[in-house]
Amino acid sequence: MTISEFGGPQVLVPVDLPDPKPGAGEITIDTTHAAVGLVDVMFRRGDLADRPGFPQPPFVPGLEVAGTVRELGEGVTGFQVGEPVVTLSRMSLGGYATVTSAQAAMTVSLKEVDVDPAQAVAVLPNAVTAYLALTRVAHLRQGESVLVHGAAGGLAATFPAVARSLGASRITGTVSSRARIADTAHLGYDEILTSDHFVKALDGRPVDVVVDPVGGEVRTASLDVLAPLGRILLLGHAARTPDTPITGDELWGRNAGMLGFAVGPYLQTDASAAASATAHVIPLLADGRLTQRIDEVRLSEAAEAHRRLEAREVTGRIVLTI
Repeated sequence: MTISEFGGPQVLVPVDLPDPKPGAGEITIDTTHAAVGLVDVMFRRGDLADRPGFPQPPFVPGLEVAGTVRELGEGVTGFQVGEPVVTLSRMSLGGYATVTSAQAAMTVSLKEVDVDPAQAVAVLPNAVTAYLALTRVAHLRQGESVLVHGAAGGLAATFPAVARSLGASRITGTVSSRARIADTAHLGYDEILTSDHFVKALDGRPVDVVVDPVGGEVRTASLDVLAPLGRILLLGHAARTPDTPITGDELWGRNAGMLGFAVGPYLQTDASAAASATAHVIPLLADGRLTQRIDEVRLSEAAEAHRRLEAREVTGRIVLTI
């Protein structure tokens, strides 16, 4: 499925392309499942088109896939043709396809793990992001509290289990409306608040780490609930409203930090970080502590998957089956 031009879901159209061949350090994957994320919607709309290196239409979207190894590129070891794998969140696209090319360093074997591939592609890449963000950026310490905005979203949903495994004490989530609270019941939050009332509802209880993939007004309000030396993790911008500018002097005066983290570019510069992250989160996935509600949709219905995601009709994650 290609994005033929920037626009609405209807720009996702099927095409026949030659199967990719793996380059040095790469593998190709016979794709069985491809995750659909908000970032795919942003790519499709052209929201990020002015950033350096952003592909121009036509291109094949899709950052995360599961499947089986098809072919090994030059220099690749540690994988066998036919073994089940899942990719982490990559810089390269191409996942909405029957065959996907991926860097071997960004690919995780599922050969020794009894995990459904749809669950693996829906959860594992985001859980790796959560682990790296909490350990290498926010430096979460034993007993600290965590507040997660957009609590039911695909990325946010992995933070409770990962933060708990790292020793977090209280984990609170926020959602856009009370109607969405039920969507978080299986995720292990201690408390769910609405994003328009979370400051008042916390009633002076300070938060050590805020996980924010939302941005906009929620991001600015988070400064008012931070504990001394609290950190706000900036992991995306799902809100359609811009941030309110915050000066360095304001952060200095509040003893607060705002820390950005984009997993794809980070792993491009330090691929070795993926190994320790996957070693920590795979057991959480295997024993059911990390799980997500999944809607499986055929690849040919990718446009409908995008429409549902954009309309906030999804409680969990959408995964394309191929």
